[in-house]
Amino acid sequence: QVQLVESGGGLVQPGGSLRLSCAAPGSIFSINGMGWYRQAPGKERGLVAAITSGGNTNYADSVKGRFTISRDNAKSTMFLQMNSLKPEDTAVYYCYTRGAATGYVGIWGQGTLVTVSS
Repeated sequence: QVQLVESGGGLVQPGGSLRLSCAAPGSIFSINGMGWYRQAPGKERGLVAAITSGGNTNYADSVKGRFTISRDNAKSTMFLQMNSLKPEDTAVYYCYTRGAATGYVGIWGQGTLVTVSS
């Protein structure tokens, strides 16, 4: 069973930074697109940022200019660098992958909590 392993969440003050990581099996990472989603209490899960296997990226409007998604193919790891964090960024962040390597079935990580509060 495919597993995505996330890390890097925690408590940070407004204006601070955090970096999330998502490790995936190499056989999947080299083929599939990947992304980060988030779900705040009482809200639906939504896309934060995504990156294709070729490195093309897209972002939710609410995080453009503050968050950066990247991938290290040698380490089969995806990152989300989050700067200038706001209280409204508080959510559980999920790693996601879907593509040919998983039969176009979406796979979710377990989620990591990011809390932005003073």
